[in-house]
Amino acid sequence: MPKTLLRSILLYPLLAGAAVHSAAQQPRHIANVSRARVEPVCVDVYEYDCVDVHPQFPGGDGAMVRFINKERRYPSQAYREGIEGRVLCSFVVNEDGSISHISVIRGVEKSLDREAVRIISNMPKWNAGVLSDSLVPVYYILPISFRI
Repeated sequence: MPKTLLRSILLYPLLAGAAVHSAAQQPRHIANVSRARVEPVCVDVYEYDCVDVHPQFPGGDGAMVRFINKERRYPSQAYREGIEGRVLCSFVVNEDGSISHISVIRGVEKSLDREAVRIISNMPKWNAGVLSDSLVPVYYILPISFRI
């Protein structure tokens, strides 16, 4: 796969999942749709495996796991009902390291899905991805586990 390969995707945060449309050598677009806006706002992003330097949580993967474990608050009703599983989320790490376009790709239960999105929303700025000596936005997928 060439380093500059982009694909096209539409993420609708108001829906439970994401619709993915991909074709070789096509730009990847992330669309943010809200109730107040009819037209989607598109952002070109690179796939994680297409960049020279991958985006990284400050301190590395170990620090990210510690952050998630410290930040995670198990929803009380889900805990009482014994609901557990892994919420698969996607987001974009922007050029400045900020996180945007958070979406649940595969959820477990609504309260666990909301908690996973909250955890990602509270993450500090990442070290951005690099392609050809330029900082670029990168599409990232992260599973967040909930176990009793």
